[in-house]
Order: sequence, then C-alpha cells, then structure tokens
Amino acid sequence: MIKKCICISMFFLLVFASCNFIKDAVITDTERPFNGLYTGEYLNHIAFPIGGIGAGMVCLEGTGALSHVLVYNKPAIFNEPKMFAALSVKGLDHGAKVLEGPVPDFKIFGCPNNGNGTGAANTSYGLPRFNHAEFESRFPFGMVKLKDADIPMDITITGWSPFIPLDADDSSLPCGALEYTFRNTGKSEINAVYSYNSEHIMRVLSKLGAIISIRPHKNGFILSSRDRKSDSELNGDFALFTTDTATLVDHCWFRGRWFDPISITWKHIEEANPRISEPVEQDAPGASLYIPFKLMPGEIKTITLLFAWYVPNTSLRIGEDVKSDQQQCSSEVDFEFPFYRPWYASKFKNIHEVTDYWMTYYDDLKERTELFTEAFYSTTLPDEVIEAVAANLTILKSPTVLRQYDGKLWGWEGCMDDWGSCHGSCTHVWNYAQAIPHLFPSLERSLRETEFLVNQDEKGHQAFRASLPIRKTDHGFHAAADGQLGGIMKAYREWRISGDDEWLGNLFPFLKKSMEYCIKTWDPRETGTLEEPHHNTYDIEFWGPNGMSTSFYLGALRAIIIICEYFNEDTGRYQALLDKGTEAMKGTLFNGEYFHQRIMVEGLHEPSPIESARELPRSVYSDEALVLLETEGPKYQYGTGCLSDGILGMWMARVCGICDEIIDTDKVISHLESVYKYNFRTDLSDHPNPQRPAYALKHEAGLLLCTWPKGDAPSLPFVYSNEVWTGIEYQVASHLSMVGLNTKAMDIVRACRQRYDGRIRNPFNEYECGHWYARAMASYGLIQGLTGVRYDAVTKTLYIDSRVGNDFDSFFSCNSGFGNIGLKKGVPYIRMVSGSLYVEKCIVSGKEFYLNERKLFH
Repeated sequence: MIKKCICISMFFLLVFASCNFIKDAVITDTERPFNGLYTGEYLNHIAFPIGGIGAGMVCLEGTGALSHVLVYNKPAIFNEPKMFAALSVKGLDHGAKVLEGPVPDFKIFGCPNNGNGTGAANTSYGLPRFNHAEFESRFPFGMVKLKDADIPMDITITGWSPFIPLDADDSSLPCGALEYTFRNTGKSEINAVYSYNSEHIMRVLSKLGAIISIRPHKNGFILSSRDRKSDSELNGDFALFTTDTATLVDHCWFRGRWFDPISITWKHIEEANPRISEPVEQDAPGASLYIPFKLMPGEIKTITLLFAWYVPNTSLRIGEDVKSDQQQCSSEVDFEFPFYRPWYASKFKNIHEVTDYWMTYYDDLKERTELFTEAFYSTTLPDEVIEAVAANLTILKSPTVLRQYDGKLWGWEGCMDDWGSCHGSCTHVWNYAQAIPHLFPSLERSLRETEFLVNQDEKGHQAFRASLPIRKTDHGFHAAADGQLGGIMKAYREWRISGDDEWLGNLFPFLKKSMEYCIKTWDPRETGTLEEPHHNTYDIEFWGPNGMSTSFYLGALRAIIIICEYFNEDTGRYQALLDKGTEAMKGTLFNGEYFHQRIMVEGLHEPSPIESARELPRSVYSDEALVLLETEGPKYQYGTGCLSDGILGMWMARVCGICDEIIDTDKVISHLESVYKYNFRTDLSDHPNPQRPAYALKHEAGLLLCTWPKGDAPSLPFVYSNEVWTGIEYQVASHLSMVGLNTKAMDIVRACRQRYDGRIRNPFNEYECGHWYARAMASYGLIQGLTGVRYDAVTKTLYIDSRVGNDFDSFFSCNSGFGNIGLKKGVPYIRMVSGSLYVEKCIVSGKEFYLNERKLFH
C-alpha cells in the first residue's frame, strides 16, 4: 500500500518556524549535528546542485544565492552571474533587500571569476541583504531560511529539481525551481513587491559571435543566444518564469555604461516600483520579473520561480577513434551524431516544450520527488550515514554526469573548474559508485553495455575510458585490471538487480571473452593471482601479485562461475583458478595482519623493467630513477604497505551480491582492522604529504590510502599514497560494517563529513581529481553495509543481515520500486511507497523467514 506523502515544503516550513534565531549566536564544531542545520560559518561554501541527470545544473548556496550556473554542457564551477531575488516592503526603512543572507567573507577577495582585483564589480554583493540565514538539506530539496530585524517576515527558499528513482527521464530534465514562502510575523498588513533579476547569462557568448536577445515568456522571460548556424553550440535559451498571473516583466534593463543597468534596476526595486519594458532584438543587459503582493498578519504566500534551459548542440567530442587495423566487437554501432548532444534534446524540440512540460507536470513531479525524500529520510540509520549518502547523490545533478541523445549514461571522473576531468566513465573509478545501480538501474546497465559491447575488442581488451559520443575507440593503451574485472562483477550485479536473463544472455559471450583476456594477460601461468604488470585506479602498473588486484580477480571468477552454471556451461577451469587464488591470498599475500604486495619482476612474460627503462629517454626515466629501479624495483608499488583498498575486490563481491567472503573471514577482518589501526588518523598535522594535500590536512582526520607499519616503504611509493579520498573512506567504512565493526566504520564516516561541513569545503561536493568526484558515490554502500538489505530479482529473494540490531528502518530501492525495509523486534517488514516488490523468500541473518504468506508488496 502506497504510504501517503507528507508535503515536504510545508514540513520544512514548520521546522524552520520552530527554530529560534539568536542574533549573534556562536557556532562551534560540535554544535552542528550531522544531517542538521548549517548556520554561521558553516554556510560559507555550500553550493547545492539543482538540475537533471546529465542536463547541467544551477547551485543554491547556503545564503540563498545562485552560483555554479552550468547550462552549456560543460563545467563552469564558480560561475556566479548577477542573478538574484529581491523583496521590497513599502513603508519600511531598509525595506528593500536581496533575498539572500550575508555574503561569505571569502568571496570579498578570494572567489574566482568575480574580478576581485577591481572590487568584485560584476556582482550584486554590495546590495542590502538579510542578516541571518540557515540552510538545511533534504535531498533533492535545499532550504534556506532568512530573517532580518528590519522586515517582519519569516522567509523560506526551497530549491529543488525532480529526482524520482527508476524514472531516469523525469530525473534528467533541464530545469529547477525556487519556491519563496513569505509569512507575515508582524501586526499589520504588509504591502510588498517580489522580483527576480538576472543579467543576460548568455551574454558571454556574444564574444564568440552569438546574437543575444531577451524574448518573452508567459510570466517571465527567456535569455537567448543565437548563431547563424542551426546546429551551433552557441544556440541556447535560459527561461525564468513564475506561475503567478500577476507577474510584470522588464524585458530589458536600462541600457548604459558602467553600472547603469544594475543601478537603475535597484532603484526600481528599492522604490517598489516595477519597471515594465518590451523585448528588444539585441543588446539587452538583463531582465527582471516583479510580483506585487499583500499579506495580512499571519498570512502566508508562496511564489514559485521556475527556470529551465535548452542547449541542444555542442562541439564536445572526446576519445581516440579506432585505428583501421584494430578489430572491434561485431555488435558495435556508431552513434549517429559526430558531437555530444544531451538526452533532453531528443525529448524536446525547443525551450518552450521544456517549460510547458515543467509547468504542466510540476505538481506531479514534485509529489513523486517528495515520495523519495520522505522514504529516504524515514530511517533509523545514523545521521552521519544519511548525510554522507545524500550529499553524494548530488553528483548525479553535477556536470560530472552526462547523458547522450540516445539515453546512455556517460561520465567524467569529476570536473575541473571549466573542463571535465578524466573522461569516459572510467571503469576503475566508477567501480566504487553504488548509487546508480539501485536508484536508476537502466542507466547503470547502459554503462555495462558500453563497456562490453562497444569498448571491448575481439581479443577481449577493454578500453577503460569510453569515447563521447559513445563509439568505437582506440585500443592502444593498457586495459585496467581492476576496472575490467570489476565490470564482470558489476554485470553480475545488474543481472541480479534486474532479473533480466535476456540482458545477461546477450552480454554473456563478451563477459567470457573479457575473462579470458584477463587470464591470458595478467595470469598467463594460471596461478590464480595477477602477476604480470597491471594498470589500476592509481594510474600506474602494479608488478606482481597483491591483495587488491587479486581480490578483484577472485570476485570476477566467482561471478563468471555462477553465470556459467546458470547457462549450463563448464566451470572447471575457472574454479581451479579461484581455488589457487584463494590459497595464495591466505598464504603468500597475507603477512599475519593484512594483505600486501609481492613485487615481482623476474619470470614474467613482460620484459624486465630494468632493461626496458634503460632504453627509454633520460627525460622519461632519469639516471637517478634508474638507480632506484635497480635497488628497489619498479617505481610506484606498495610492497609491504597496508593498503586501504587492499581487499577492495571482496567489498565489490559483497555489494554486487556475489558472496559474503571468498577469502577467510578472519583474515578479511584482520585486514580491515589493520587499515583502521594504521591508516586512520585523527590528526594529520604531522603527516607528510608531498602529493595533493588539500583533501585532508592540518588537524583534520582522515583515512590514508596506504601506510608502511612494517617499514620498507618504497622511496617512491605509488602516486597518491599519502592522500585521503572519500570514496575509499566510504568503501572501507561500509566493509567494516559488513563484518560488524560499526564503531570503527562510523569514526571514518564522521571524519569525512566533518571535513565537508561547509566552513572550508562544500558539503555537497566531495572532490578528488575534480569536483563532484564519482568515486564518492561509494557512500551509498553504507546502507547495505549497515543493514545487509539486498534484493535478488532472479530468485525473488530478499536478504537482511542487520549490523544495527533487530529494530531498524532503512530506505530501499530496486528495479521495480522503492520504499522502506526494516526489522521490528527481529521481524522483517516491507513498505513500498512507489512500485512493487515480489518476494518469494526472505533470508534474515542466514535464516529463512516467512512474511505471513505475502509475496507481492505495493
């Protein structure tokens, strides 16, 4: 039975109304609870993404400002055009203010792109603002509460865009909304004017030859850019409009030099005297919309500002095209366009179709989004876990993710300020990301189809970076061992989540070919370990068998064995390799505390690294590097080190539903405890990090990628080894929970979220090699780590293996619906709020449990 949805926006209004604002409250580290309000200095760096999957974004800041405006299919981090809402209350001194809290101090001088050296001239920072702001996130809703002694109102801004699990299309719309709710807290009637004001955010394209104009739209306006070519990337529209029929529009700000346009615009705002003007064909510097309104004491009014964009063409084409002499997988079909085009261009022909859809289905989209939000936050899981999971769902609304014209998903690893970082849905980075397969399984399956049907050649070599548009690619670089082996496990996961035998059957021949390539290339002696040098997520090659890569190998072998058995094919060779690898992990690759690397350079098929290096130019391998090579072996290994990713493949096997542990459980626990003991630091001020220190430093806590507690650290260990990555922190934490070490797990999660608390870093942007880094979606695995909840659609079996006791409630999403699953006094229950779940068997902590003969849950 569908649970009745609580109106999210009204709920948050009541929450904010109950908050006591203290004018000069001092907020300390411990006063901001996880998943709670952000106030004071915690508002500094908040930028909360609003937009669709692969469509672009606009960020709502903790103060109510908009920034990171990205609508041209590429990153534009820190892009903060003059866009602001304002309120003018007639009859009050200081009654005209921008509907934002105070400008964060760092922006006054240090914010990029704002012309700080000339006084931040191209900003609205100098206009009056509200004295107090608070921010709260209930993804995908971000709420700002404003208050000021000059204006007798409680004001709430709720920013959001559709996010509906399983409905990838309605979650990929190029749109968003800001709902401004005003409540008269005074004793007399308020007569006010609301306005939204924007410079022409497409104006920058005029330098590239585009013609800009501001066109009419019902209850608003369209900021438009046009080129003479119909397929030009300079063609684009950004619409701002309301649902209020009383809206008045100034289609063209006062035209003049210096600060004339904003000066005249503010004059009209301050006087509560809307300026009305007709559209002009070009050279309009900006536009405003105005809504006059009155409020009696205690009365509430909500003004809904809608925005949408439409930029259907790009010049984005990335990746090496296939060479004519390379054989490709016969199933490959080239994409029909030479350049990337966003998915929404296939659904809508122009900006008006986008805005019509957004207005027509606004209430329905909001209600279905609220169903998700209510279910997600109706949980008893720790607040720090919910905060970590929700914060990284924003990655799906960021420029890290693209969705091409035919609907296929594609991603960067992250994004730099104005360009994508490391292209191609990189398989070894996206291994960690656990959110999409559960929330949008059809999109995740498209990643597997790209990997095995497009990026894999006839030899089984898989390019770990997909080209864009998705098409045949060059195979001249290494395959990535962890990425390719992880792909086999993920294909197994997608099958169990979807229950789609036909989909798996189509992929099966390519899975086997991939597995054969991995064996032949990295384990030609068939030892059950990866001996030959193999590329991996640290952007280098490991020489010799090690715990991390071999654990991936074992997980992939176990997955392919189960699949072969399902299709009645022989598994003897794979089983023999699995047995050998399991023995090696228990023996030579375990030092009594943790799994390590046995560096190996002799007896391999690969030529000696020493001889190879001597043949390279000295600019590539210097004389001093040769000395190190001869005395220590190849650069960038970890040897006796305790690697946080040291049994990453076993975590992958568990989250993919392949098995609990292939390797002896006691040894897995020992490794995880060693990672916590040696790699988790509560204070990094004395930790030397010559690599990329800003992820965690000074007195912050974090989990290091690797340490050498036994000594013998290489002079040049693998690159990044001294760093802290949130994606690895989350995978270790969720694995710790899986084996019952919750206290240690939560220490790591709390440390991570304390670093991203808004004071120094954006709480909604966990970065690594770029903003909104995909690896951080490992945080979704914390849900499975704590609850053990997993649904197998092939066998119609629900698994629960709780690490949080016999009473818990948790969000749950699968291929057929979403809702909540939990235990009450050890008895399982299912509450689907959207879709359904068919359960034939329920396994609770290894024991079969009957759900009162009920099988279909709606």
